[in-house]
Amino acid sequence: MPYAYNFGAAADGVTDDTDALKHAIEEGSGVLKLSKGTYRITKPLVFDLTKQGYAAILGDGGTARIVMAGPGPAIQVLGDHRGTALPDTVQQHTWENERFPIVSGIEILGEHPEAIGIQLRKTMQMTVSKVLVRNCKYGVHLVERNRNFLLCDSHIYDNAEYGLFLDRCNLHQINVTGNHISYNKRAGIKSLDGDVHNLQITGNDIEYNNHPGVDKSPNGEPTGAEIWFEAPDGVISEVTIASNTIQATVQPGGANIRIHGSGQQAPYGARLLAITGNILGSQTRGIELFSAQRVTIAGNTIYGAPDLSLFAKHCSGLSMSGNTVAWQGLPKDPPRDGIRIEECDNGVLSGLVTHGLSSGSPEADAAVTLVDCSDFAVSDCNIVDPRHRGIELENCTRCRVTGNHIIDRREEPSMQQAIRIRGGKNNLVRNNTVGGAVGDNISAPPESAVSDGNLDWD
Repeated sequence: MPYAYNFGAAADGVTDDTDALKHAIEEGSGVLKLSKGTYRITKPLVFDLTKQGYAAILGDGGTARIVMAGPGPAIQVLGDHRGTALPDTVQQHTWENERFPIVSGIEILGEHPEAIGIQLRKTMQMTVSKVLVRNCKYGVHLVERNRNFLLCDSHIYDNAEYGLFLDRCNLHQINVTGNHISYNKRAGIKSLDGDVHNLQITGNDIEYNNHPGVDKSPNGEPTGAEIWFEAPDGVISEVTIASNTIQATVQPGGANIRIHGSGQQAPYGARLLAITGNILGSQTRGIELFSAQRVTIAGNTIYGAPDLSLFAKHCSGLSMSGNTVAWQGLPKDPPRDGIRIEECDNGVLSGLVTHGLSSGSPEADAAVTLVDCSDFAVSDCNIVDPRHRGIELENCTRCRVTGNHIIDRREEPSMQQAIRIRGGKNNLVRNNTVGGAVGDNISAPPESAVSDGNLDWD
């Protein structure tokens, strides 16, 4: 495997090494090895697997840097995989020429505003590991169609828009593991439309993906999402977001995790989602879900959201259990944190542990607010020292509030009611322990059933 310097690459950071590196790729049958140095290029290094066969670009232990001084991707990998991930659909030309391309051990630095780090098109089993990509428009960019992609042990850092961008991509089987994805200006990980399935995001540090002082991005969308899936005309499905640290600085329109489906009643554009065991915080919203179906949110620690820790609208099949939401600020600090669920059906919120949730006002809303929901259960939650009230149901149907502990322990209580039901019908309030409210601990209209099983500590 020839080194790039054997083909005239200066690696001095000044000389344009584009032609020398292209020559090295051609002579090396698609394999490029970079020794220590800075390789300045002005055009993409294209690895066309259909022509060159198996490909790899390897740096000596992270000591090689590619500076992309022109527009487009520094490294572009092109395949012709036409099947799915099923072995029987993989054509022979993919196994013989295109499988398992690797990029490893290098840094890519963008010097042009339209520079992209790594771009993949129609690849199979592409693996990106131990790379650093910074100052590009996108760090890693997937387009058209890809299968079985791995991004691991890498730093995707300080890029102008997205760290990892799934751009209207047909993609199944993707693992994003053990990376540091931070300081990208619009999102750490963005998926837009396409047909994306089997995505695992695990064990990463994903933080500070925002643009301080900028409320909107150039196309008008809010900025500051750590993980952002948007599928108004596509699908995002079978997604696991687990064991990550996902945090940032507060920014208008920001969210730690934002998942928006198609808005159609069925099928939902976002479905089969698991958000488990993460630390999320210090963004305007923690988790924001629109038009999502069959979602599990479990075992997360969420903190410090000036607006809402969790907001779900037009969702179905939500299971939210064992999460903690708490802001340990001083009483004089601005109010933070709350949970709001709108127009959702068939869900459970249970095992929630909260302290000092401040959402709402003395007149309306609560630490946990359900609006226009049906067949929802709020049970076995500890809601301690809510600022205005513990749980409020507004115009809900067949919802159950049972077995919760809601109490204001402060010397000067501000909780108006522990539980309030406004409008709706056929709702049940039973077996809750409540206390410390300024007004009635439980307030509900005749259309709701309030059982004698509730224990009023007052």
